[in-house]
Amino acid sequence: MIDFITLTRRSACIALGGLVFGLLAPAPSRAATKIQHLVSPGGIEAWFVQDSTVPLIAMEYAFGGGAAQDPADKSGLANLVADTMDEGSGDLDSKAYHERLDRRAIELSFSATRDYYRGSLRMLKDNKEEAFELLRMALTSAHFDSVDVERIRSQIISGLRRDTTSPNELAGRKFLQLAFGDHPYGREASGSLQSVPNITVADLKDYVRRVVAKDTLKIAVVGDVDPATLGKLLDQTFGSLPAKAELTPIPDVVAAKPPQRAYIPLDEPQTVITFGGPGIPRHDPQFMAGYVVNHILGGGGLSSRLYHEVREKRGLAYSIYDALLWMDHSAIFIGNTGTRADRAGETIDAIDKEVRRMAEDGPTQQELDEAKSYLKGSQMLQLDTSSKLASGLLQYQLDKLPIDYLEKRNGIVDAVTLDDAKAAAKRLWGQGMLTVVVGRAPQAAAEPAAATAPALPKAD
Repeated sequence: MIDFITLTRRSACIALGGLVFGLLAPAPSRAATKIQHLVSPGGIEAWFVQDSTVPLIAMEYAFGGGAAQDPADKSGLANLVADTMDEGSGDLDSKAYHERLDRRAIELSFSATRDYYRGSLRMLKDNKEEAFELLRMALTSAHFDSVDVERIRSQIISGLRRDTTSPNELAGRKFLQLAFGDHPYGREASGSLQSVPNITVADLKDYVRRVVAKDTLKIAVVGDVDPATLGKLLDQTFGSLPAKAELTPIPDVVAAKPPQRAYIPLDEPQTVITFGGPGIPRHDPQFMAGYVVNHILGGGGLSSRLYHEVREKRGLAYSIYDALLWMDHSAIFIGNTGTRADRAGETIDAIDKEVRRMAEDGPTQQELDEAKSYLKGSQMLQLDTSSKLASGLLQYQLDKLPIDYLEKRNGIVDAVTLDDAKAAAKRLWGQGMLTVVVGRAPQAAAEPAAATAPALPKAD
């Protein structure tokens, strides 16, 4: 799920919501008819769109595992691997490696989401051989030199220290702890001030050995390259990787049952409120109905009920949103807003009232029709570049959707009935919410409820 879709230190909740929604929207229909299931001579599979509109090639790929594979006492391991994998490989040190990338305008990066270790590669078509070779080197012979690891580690630790005074970061971390407890999803993917210093170079190399393997590899490529040439490049890049990953099994988990509330005192002018609860898994029959009705509640930007009630009607916040997020082993809905400290209680009440109203009554037929029309029509504005389309095609693979899903998606949206939407709304919001309040929240809004919530951890 931007895994996802991605709940990392580098992606605030609002960005995650936008990513998830963007990945759900299909590409223009002209691209949907050209998606190929490519199999290289060596058996490497990819979803591929050949497009010579511009002389560019974009590739997105992912290995199963992600931050959920971090040991409990070394959270942030996958994140540190991602930040250091391009710091020198083969016969190139970090400086020489990045000079090669810069000289050819090659964009190469890695990231870790909850369930996947992901990579991105973008280049001009004339530089494709060098770009794929540099990627191969990073995947198979990354140096992880101590001087580079310590430099990146210090940057991560500096960011983690800043997070201890960030209301949004504190709220996001506490929400995950509240929702998932001791499950790997309850740990922050970027790690903590306690865990990151304990990660060794041996840990980084062992993570690559366990995770970076062909059996979990998914690839999407869009751009100006023919299938035969791409097949050879994929074999050269990924063919020498281990055949099978050595992943620790991750159990399925349902987010904690609402209602619960936690309060973190922080002397900041603005109070941040993060709210959510159990979601609907991606392959649940009610998923699309939940997706549509959530657009009406809080995912539709300026047209959503929460925006109307909290921002326009009461002037309590500048923005408010909520999103459905799904992982391989769970699903949640999560929302966020910020308000003045003296209006935090009023804001929470307004959100709670609107969520309860949606759970009890569901949307109107007009709201449903307008949401479906928007979700179908907005597809032409989504995934309009090679990189966006490659990201979208990769996400569909990670979600285990068929290669023709882009063609079917609008029909699935259209099939959602008012009864379907009402049932999904009751399921999502009928039990209330998990709520985290960070800031100078009024006593009446936070302290009584916080007394029944789990003990708050020390800030990382």
